[in-house]
Amino acid sequence: MAADSQLITKQPHKPKLAVWKFASCDGCQLSLLDCEDELLLLAQEVEIAYFMEASSAVVEGPYDISLVEGSITTPADLLRIQEVRRQSNFLVCIGACATAGGIQALRNFADVSEFTSVVYAQPAYIDTLKESTPISTHVSVDFELQGCPINKLQLLEVISAFLNRRAPQVPPHSVCIECKLKNNVCVWVAHGTPCMGPVTHAGCGALCPSYNRGCYACYGPKENPNSDSLCHWWEQKLGANKSTVIENLRNFNALAPHFKEVSEHRERGDKA
Repeated sequence: MAADSQLITKQPHKPKLAVWKFASCDGCQLSLLDCEDELLLLAQEVEIAYFMEASSAVVEGPYDISLVEGSITTPADLLRIQEVRRQSNFLVCIGACATAGGIQALRNFADVSEFTSVVYAQPAYIDTLKESTPISTHVSVDFELQGCPINKLQLLEVISAFLNRRAPQVPPHSVCIECKLKNNVCVWVAHGTPCMGPVTHAGCGALCPSYNRGCYACYGPKENPNSDSLCHWWEQKLGANKSTVIENLRNFNALAPHFKEVSEHRERGDKA
């Protein structure tokens, strides 16, 4: 009887999932919570061991898979991300902050000391790094999922891929494809509205163009973008000035390597 009881109570090992926050708005973590019914199914497959946005309960590491939201902005962040990497078998960056520095990375193109002196009454108390940087600047990363915020279905696909030991199937195409799938009229062609859709990674469901607004590149650069050509068309055909072009490249994904390179070329007045 004791043996039977022991057999019944023995549970198979479930992979430990941890969710970490650095400098960010929490939007990508909320995308995971927005999974709702899918989250219940996920909980059957993994042990949610560390997720402070959802629960104060903590299971000690190491962790099989870690989801990391946010950029590195302080000396404490730098030390903590290294510890997270040591505790994580598989590390996934989620969102624009973690993959490309986020909106806070705009400070990388300015004087941080000047900002702190203007904004804070006691700037001496502000302990910050000179730049806001993606997670991959400091530790090795196993996968990056773009978006501001991320697409919850893409996130579930990444976790499913990990559980099944296969490569994630996240579409590499542009927002323009999503517009076509939704039968949207092209805001660029129909209205002359500047739109980042041709160079932006899919995932938002063409949210802004669906309401006759240009894409803001929330999901960062798509695979093999040609942003220099897009900038040329904005300037020559739509009459956009250099400031407008640079502002759109330096938005949610300012440090995405391709956007950063092209914006710096445009700022200098040459071409990529």
